[in-house]
Amino acid sequence: MRCIFCKNDSSKSRSVEHIIPESLGNTTSILPKGVVCDACNNYFARKVEKPFLEAPALMSLRFHQAIPNKRSLIPPISGMLSPGFPVTAYRYTKRPFVGMIDVPSDAVEHIFQNDGGRLILPIGGQPPSDKIISKFLAKAAVETMAQRLLDTSGGIDYIVDHPELDPIRDHARRGNIPDWPHHSRRIYDMNETWIDEFGSEVQMVHESDILQTAWGEYFFVLAIFGLELVINYGGSEIEGYRRWLLENNGDSPLHIAKNKVNSRLRRATS
Repeated sequence: MRCIFCKNDSSKSRSVEHIIPESLGNTTSILPKGVVCDACNNYFARKVEKPFLEAPALMSLRFHQAIPNKRSLIPPISGMLSPGFPVTAYRYTKRPFVGMIDVPSDAVEHIFQNDGGRLILPIGGQPPSDKIISKFLAKAAVETMAQRLLDTSGGIDYIVDHPELDPIRDHARRGNIPDWPHHSRRIYDMNETWIDEFGSEVQMVHESDILQTAWGEYFFVLAIFGLELVINYGGSEIEGYRRWLLENNGDSPLHIAKNKVNSRLRRATS
């Protein structure tokens, strides 16, 4: 067995690979041991996923949407108690406590003397750098293609040996191409809810697919709480995806034809 990124022998690797990090709610999109070697797995965890997940925008998203990491911890965020006291807010995944606000001692005195105060917690924040987003998408793109071919005889060898995938795999692992653009837009509100087949109201944490255009380009499409991110498998340009959007009325590839909102879900709100 060879690693789909570095192409080295990975038969003794012991780590499974999460295509989307566990800290974004992924428990199913996982590659078995050896598809990604331990060295590449460790690199992505430290140099790609960590800076992606720890960007202020992602920390805020994970806090407000209560997404725990693999240790069942939700990241805290910094906020303010009016008129200007710095606070840190925590959320918990287990009862009896829903959360906690850590305030300085002088803020406590202010609260009692003034019948409270207004708590302000940020929504949004600085997103990851374009390079980190691009490398994150490149990693997930190659791994998603590998997942599609897991049960195909010779499928993983095809991924390893296919020369047209060398640029995107090298970009994910080494960042050799400094400017590999991606496309970003919001396709639905982060708080959008859906009705599943059992009638329960749910949120779409992440969804992804591979788009093949009529002119032969392949794009990896990923949405995280409605933020759609797209990268080209074949090279460092994104104009082909903009062309596809123009020809398809701006619809997301995730929500048309066979996908149509996962076919099992419908919007809870019109």
